[in-house]
Amino acid sequence: MSVHKEVKRITTHVLQAMKNKGEKIAMLTGYDFSISTIVDAAGIDIILVGDSASNVIHGHETTLPITLDQMIDHASAVVRAVSRALVVVDLPFGTYQGNSKLALESAIRIMKESGAHAVKMEGGAEVGDSVKRILSGGIPVMGHLGLIPQSIYKFGTYAVRAKEEAEAQKLRDDAKLLQELGCFAIVLEKIPALFAKEVSESLYVPTIGIGAGKHCDGQVLVTHDMLGINKEFSPRFLRRYANLYDQIFSATENYIKDVKSNDFPNDQEQY
Repeated sequence: MSVHKEVKRITTHVLQAMKNKGEKIAMLTGYDFSISTIVDAAGIDIILVGDSASNVIHGHETTLPITLDQMIDHASAVVRAVSRALVVVDLPFGTYQGNSKLALESAIRIMKESGAHAVKMEGGAEVGDSVKRILSGGIPVMGHLGLIPQSIYKFGTYAVRAKEEAEAQKLRDDAKLLQELGCFAIVLEKIPALFAKEVSESLYVPTIGIGAGKHCDGQVLVTHDMLGINKEFSPRFLRRYANLYDQIFSATENYIKDVKSNDFPNDQEQY
């Protein structure tokens, strides 16, 4: 029997048990009540209330503009939808970097006001003090290394990270540090697959990959990308499991046609 099927509620301990048994972890993003209800009922292990909401929900070019209040609003809706998945919330840009006191205050607000189960933050040694302080407050932390979208203006590109040895060694060191500090899992984004395998095997905590190959302990995608709601975003690592853009487009066209031709509502669709 798989760990995933045995438990009624996913916790950080359940995720560790899954890694120990070699059972893969499935994670998707969630930003609202309706889709999160479906994703949770389908059996997802983790719902990440991602700062990718800045892009897919609010229409910004990067993840930087989204605020803590907006993240709490999204997280609250997701928590109300979920009965089984672990809900992890991204700490948005500007709420933890360089100020561990602010980091703890931000994390406490997320936990108290949304009811979420954990927070996620990008970076390694440079955010170590913030990670430590949040964990000292009893709040679980998921790390995030490799491509860290909140630092896009520093890197200047969304290209694959850790291809050069110096950057790869820093990622190794950061992963070990995050594990030692007490992070319960680490997202590895857009790094070479064999390097992700090396890092995953060197850690006892689970790794969750996005564009990091099949050897991570789990995988995450943005739900809107996975469902084919977005058409313009087509990185190599994305597999679309539906084509909702075309379905929604076609349904809307048909609705407009029926309204204009006075076909909707018909006699059975009125009181």
